[in-house]
Amino acid sequence: MAAALVSTAETATEARRAFVLRYVQPGLAGLIDGSVSTLAPIFAAAFATGHNGATFLVGLAASVGAGISMGFTEALSDDGRVTGRGQPWLRGLVCGVMTTLGGLGHTLPYAIPDTLPAGWPNPFILATSLAILVVVVELVVIAAIRTRFMATPFWRAALQVLLGGALVLAAGMLIGSA
Repeated sequence: MAAALVSTAETATEARRAFVLRYVQPGLAGLIDGSVSTLAPIFAAAFATGHNGATFLVGLAASVGAGISMGFTEALSDDGRVTGRGQPWLRGLVCGVMTTLGGLGHTLPYAIPDTLPAGWPNPFILATSLAILVVVVELVVIAAIRTRFMATPFWRAALQVLLGGALVLAAGMLIGSA
């Protein structure tokens, strides 16, 4: 009886490990990359042009391009035979989709038209404020996922991703304002 319980516990532990290696880790890597690496081009475009439409197009291109790049990178980095990380095309798909979604989150506010009816706030300031709020939410979600699946204490994970995100955001704003 005890051997069966140990075997069941080991099976459950191995299943969780496989799930983390095959889905969570590639998805988390994609979400981090999409959320953080697209900040600089999106906010550089925002501050360089001051226009939502142009910023939206740059964000869309950066998000889709990063998703394709990260998807191929994950799929080609490991065929899964040595590491047991599963099918490379599936990991690549997970990573690529999550990268794209991570970048699209703070791109979507720039879909607000450059002109709004009288009485509405400045469209650029509204979109930029919403985009910054989305970035904060993305980074907190990343920290929560790292806490849940990667055994990283929440405050350490939050500090790491917020620091990285803040540095990239500042770089984009400074470059775009130059």
